[in-house]
Amino acid sequence: MTIDLTALGWDADRAAYPNRRTDRRPGRVARVDRGVCTVLRPEGPVRASLGGGLLAAAARDLTALPCAGDWVLLATWPDGPVTVETVLPRRTALIRRTAGKDASGQVLAANLDAAAVVEPVHPAPDAARIERLLSLAHESGAEPLVVLTKADLAPDPAAVARQLAALAPGVPVLPVSAERGTGLDPLRPYVAPGRTLGLLGPSGAGKSSLVNALAGADVMRTQAIRRSDGKGRHTTTWRALVPIPGGGAVLDTPGVRAVGLLDGSAGLDRAFADIAELAADCRYGDCAHEAEPACAVREALETGELPVRRWENWRRLQREVAYESRRREVRLAAERRGGWRGGRRRTGRPATPPGPGGL
Repeated sequence: MTIDLTALGWDADRAAYPNRRTDRRPGRVARVDRGVCTVLRPEGPVRASLGGGLLAAAARDLTALPCAGDWVLLATWPDGPVTVETVLPRRTALIRRTAGKDASGQVLAANLDAAAVVEPVHPAPDAARIERLLSLAHESGAEPLVVLTKADLAPDPAAVARQLAALAPGVPVLPVSAERGTGLDPLRPYVAPGRTLGLLGPSGAGKSSLVNALAGADVMRTQAIRRSDGKGRHTTTWRALVPIPGGGAVLDTPGVRAVGLLDGSAGLDRAFADIAELAADCRYGDCAHEAEPACAVREALETGELPVRRWENWRRLQREVAYESRRREVRLAAERRGGWRGGRRRTGRPATPPGPGGL
């Protein structure tokens, strides 16, 4: 089995990585299992452990660990083992807040050209979840889009897409049915040769079925949602990069139970661009949108132009991001003083509990 790395996104800029040793071979991480990476090389996939330099870097910052989508440099040792020695700089990174107390992040996927928020139309789309995941997608640096799966279960999927477009200003909203193979054509440019499409959404949303439909083969195991409560069963418990015939790749992420935001206010601003535009029309630049005169946001709420639900979710996410920013500042300050050890201050007192959770 041979693999065309150019079709997966390898290019001249990555090949020109400075001070690259000639005996280090490039590859792209397809998945990571308990610290062992499956890496796609021109000669085919290989299992690779982590080199000592990466382990040392990860002790300081867990985001230094390779993840699905990373481009890496490999060393092959005389006795046979292969190790990941270098993670090349990431152009984009999908990062969620970890559940621990150290105010750190977990890289879900790297080097995505586009990040799709995948949401099923059945039993009903979750507006708040779409907004949260769109904030994450915007913050990643990849091009965001919304994919509405199981469109065959909706009497008018185009109408659902138009309704949800208000939650995603300037972002394509595409209804698809992997079961019937409809609506896939608008998605194919996102997995053209050299491009990678990442999928982010809950269990049972149809991400694995979508990967299979785009790949034209059953490469991901699928499982229907539970009939009892309509919730998804967890099928993909690891992140997997799947090459698409003809070029390009899809990266399927697991159905995460919680997606906490870090201090990514820029992504939040882009996900709620309509509110940001309204706020720019307020009389006062520091308007809190509460009792100030000539507040464009309050006026939009009163007229119904801005839904109360969307406004309240924006405020909730703003508080979460502000809280995480403060926690991060405390952690970084403690690290500079040498007083942070595994989520605890040197005094042994636990750090501040996590703020508002994800979904």
